[in-house]
Amino acid sequence: MARLHVGCAMWTHKAWPGRFLPQPLPPKERLRAYAGWCNAVEGNTTFYATPARGTVEMWAQQVDPGFRFMVKVPKVVTHELRLAGVEREMRAFLDAIEPLGERAVLWTQLPSSFGPNDVEALGRFLRRLPADRRRAAEVRHLDFFTDARSTSLLEATLDDARAEWVPFDTEVLFQSPPSSEGEAEAWARKPRMPRRTRALTDRPVVRYLGRDSVEETVRGWQPWTEVVAGWLREGLSPTFFMHTPNNDDAPALARRFHDDVRALVPELDPLPEPEPVEPATLF
Repeated sequence: MARLHVGCAMWTHKAWPGRFLPQPLPPKERLRAYAGWCNAVEGNTTFYATPARGTVEMWAQQVDPGFRFMVKVPKVVTHELRLAGVEREMRAFLDAIEPLGERAVLWTQLPSSFGPNDVEALGRFLRRLPADRRRAAEVRHLDFFTDARSTSLLEATLDDARAEWVPFDTEVLFQSPPSSEGEAEAWARKPRMPRRTRALTDRPVVRYLGRDSVEETVRGWQPWTEVVAGWLREGLSPTFFMHTPNNDDAPALARRFHDDVRALVPELDPLPEPEPVEPATLF
C-alpha cells in the first residue's frame, strides 16, 4: 500500500512548544520532535537563503528515510533571475541539500507574473535538475487554471520533465470575509487560487490553506479526502500540507486529515503516535 505523507509549513512555531513539542528544546532536536507528529515538511526557509551543508546534515540526521522534505528553490533563482543564468546559484543550492538524498523534493515556486509565455524557460530549468531528484512546480498565473491551452502547455512541459504540479488550494479562506487578524493578513498576502485535483506523477503534492476555525478548516478539506483516497487506491503516494492563517493547530490538523483519509482507505498504515509532551515547569 502506498503511503500518505502529511505535514506543515514549518517544523517549529511559537504556539507549538508545550503542546506538540517539548519545552525547552534545542534547535538540533526540534525537527526530530516534529517528525513524531508529521512525516513531511515544507522547506520554506531555503527560499530566502541557501543553508549551510552542515545545517542540512543536521536535518537529515533527525528524521528517518521515509520522511519527505519539500525544499523550495531560492528566490534569487525563481523570482529575481526567473530561471535564467542560475548555474552558480543552483550548484550551491543542490550541494547544500544533497544530504537529504531521496527525501527531498525540489520545489520551484513561481511568481504570479510567470505566465504561459515563460513555460519554455521552466521546462529547460526542470530538465537540467539532477535526474535522481524529485521535482515539482507551483504556478500562480491564473491563465494556467482558466485557459485550456495554457493548462495543456504546462502539463505537457511538466510531464516531459517528470515534474509534479503543486496546487495551493486557498478556496476555503476566501469563501467568506476574514474573522480574525490572522485571516485578514492571509487575505492580503495569499493568492486566490482555484482548486486543482489532477496528479501528473506517482507522488502528487497538495498545499491546503484553511481558516483559523478548526471546523471550517475540516469542512473545507472534505473534497480532498476523496481525491487523496482515490490516489492511494491507484497506488500513488501523495503528500498533503496543512496550512491555516495562524498555523497554531497545524500538526494536529495534519494528523486529523490523515485519519479522515484512513477512514476511507482502512489499509493505510496509521501515523506513529507522537511522544507525550510534559507540561512546562518553572524549575
